[in-house]
Amino acid sequence: MPKKPITKEVYLKWYEDMLLWRKFEDKAAALYIQQKIRGFLHLYNGQEAVLAGCLYALEPGDRMISGYRCHVQPIGLGLHPKFVMAELLGKKTGCSKGNGGSMHMFSKEHNYFGGHGIVGGQIPLGAGIAFADKYLNRPHVTLTFMGDGAVRQGSLHETLNMAMMWKLPVVFIVENNGYAMGTSVERSANHTEIWKLGLGYEMPCWQVNGMNPVDVYEGVWEAIDNARAGKGPSFIEIKTYRFKGHSMSDAQHYRTKEEVAEYMKVDPLTQVLNVIKENHWATDPEIEAIEERVKNLINECVEFAENSPFPEPGQLYEDVYVQKDYPFINIF
Repeated sequence: MPKKPITKEVYLKWYEDMLLWRKFEDKAAALYIQQKIRGFLHLYNGQEAVLAGCLYALEPGDRMISGYRCHVQPIGLGLHPKFVMAELLGKKTGCSKGNGGSMHMFSKEHNYFGGHGIVGGQIPLGAGIAFADKYLNRPHVTLTFMGDGAVRQGSLHETLNMAMMWKLPVVFIVENNGYAMGTSVERSANHTEIWKLGLGYEMPCWQVNGMNPVDVYEGVWEAIDNARAGKGPSFIEIKTYRFKGHSMSDAQHYRTKEEVAEYMKVDPLTQVLNVIKENHWATDPEIEAIEERVKNLINECVEFAENSPFPEPGQLYEDVYVQKDYPFINIF
């Protein structure tokens, strides 16, 4: 596939999408403080350019799977955000029927396969999805996202080996936001350039600036194009930064306010808006109209979620595997 042009329309969509994701997460944080969202809550603030650039590189039918910082990915793939908000509130109308909550978003219809709470658990699954596509001669590519902490899991190395052996159409993407919970990359390994892990498997690998969607698109497009052409997997480290804590309970003692402020200067949302303004692609009233649409959509999501019912207790017994012939041999 040839590269797509980065046009005015692309930038305007990026701004509206990224603003929606940012405001969605801000509203989720507010609802968490009100105890309307329970359990854990991991926000995506600051990392929006990664998703925006990756989505632009995808073609219809391509797949995505990720870790547990997973609220906005299904929204980006086309799921109405009200179903994600309902899931956050544990409601029956949520995209996982209220069974999953914050860390287990899922939408098979939109090719988003989780939302996984086990660190690194999604890595072999992503390769498995790609294996299925190759086996069935389907022209799709799977983006398998993980954090910098997940690369310390042994399953990553098993998966990279198999993916190269079978030339699977999968792109492994490390969203390196600097910290695995509160542990910096420098403290978790004797190397800091994560992308070089691919070299041990002779897998194409490189690093990408994750604070700008154009850089992300260009870096990811190449990997997707190679995978779709049958050339196998790639391993990409996307350097990004989260503006919020690891989760809502994170006191962030491992970093300074000054460090966060420095990264805020390259906020991907601000970068996109600046390009729009510099090129006179939207007037102030048009930008305000985008912001108003996002505000109204967020309000719609909250109203839908709060007015939706909680699951009935009997739902615990639904969507559970039952094997009638277990244990296969009747010894009694």
